[in-house]
Amino acid sequence: MPKIRAASVADHRAQQRRALVVAARQLLQEGDASAVTFAAVAARTGLARNSVYKYFADRGELLAEVVREATPRWTARIQEEMAGARTPVECVAAHVRAQLILVRDGEHRIARALAGDPDAAALREGAAEAHAQILEPLIAKLAELGDDAPQRTARLLQGLVNAATTALESGDDFDAVTRRAVLLATGAVAALAEA
Repeated sequence: MPKIRAASVADHRAQQRRALVVAARQLLQEGDASAVTFAAVAARTGLARNSVYKYFADRGELLAEVVREATPRWTARIQEEMAGARTPVECVAAHVRAQLILVRDGEHRIARALAGDPDAAALREGAAEAHAQILEPLIAKLAELGDDAPQRTARLLQGLVNAATTALESGDDFDAVTRRAVLLATGAVAALAEA
């Protein structure tokens, strides 16, 4: 029987499950979803391939868990950036900047790697929920600015972030793209407040 390096069997199982999710995320961040196999994930964690089935029924379930656990990390980073802002317009700038920092730091590679994956269809609902959670703090700040359609505005601003993401992933300069995206987003919000 293998040694358990945790306070309990439940803790051990949680640690093993977490290690498998981390290994799958690392493989996705390297840019190729097809590399996320039970054999590859097991090799990264030091487990036997058949042991992975004790934690995940199939590859789709493992990928869904990677997406599910990424969302709180992304939203926490965005909220952390927004917390330092003094005005709602600065919050909008922080929201845009935080997302582009996540892209620069490789977090978006997970989504990009999954885009063409056959198991990604099952993940779309989780991704839609993640995007909704990412927009929540922005919607609240837009409402503070008096925006009469903050959800619509947030989605349009997200389109700007998505375009900036594409630019960064194509090799454009991070500082230049971020400066321009923040300028466009805050200018649009300021114009809305004056309208």
